[in-house]
Amino acid sequence: MTPGQATAYAFPMTDSAVHFDAVLHPHRSLSRKAFLIVMILVGGLSFAGGMVFLLLGAWPVFGFFGLDAALVYIAFKRNFRDGRCYERVRLDAASLEVLQVAPGGAETRSTFPPYWTRVLVDDDGCLVLRSHGKSMELGRFLAGDEKESFRAALDRALRGLRRGPATA
Repeated sequence: MTPGQATAYAFPMTDSAVHFDAVLHPHRSLSRKAFLIVMILVGGLSFAGGMVFLLLGAWPVFGFFGLDAALVYIAFKRNFRDGRCYERVRLDAASLEVLQVAPGGAETRSTFPPYWTRVLVDDDGCLVLRSHGKSMELGRFLAGDEKESFRAALDRALRGLRRGPATA
């Protein structure tokens, strides 16, 4: 994976009834340790810069340096919170189920009939599931090539299910 890409985990098929099982997560390149280092640097530089202005008599600037550091902290914390969302796509003979979990933990489940469901990347670059007039966007946080790769993998699984079990 290159920086800026999301990750997809495909689970090994231990249950023969499950044809496809994957979890999509947004990519987060900054670890908690790296976040701490960045915040120490930002806080230290803001404090040092603010002290220079404070000593020059421009005391209000000191507060703005502190505000900048606080806004950087808030932005990173929001980014980490948004990184907790994920989507799980599970295909078995009876259904294609999509579980979308928002950063706050709210879940949305959608079920599609696997024999009629089509998966495509539309003109806008969105990964979409369609069946019987119902459609759903999937993997909003995936990059373009990741969407195409996931579409191809899910499409292969759907086609394999439609063909039925292989005969020896």
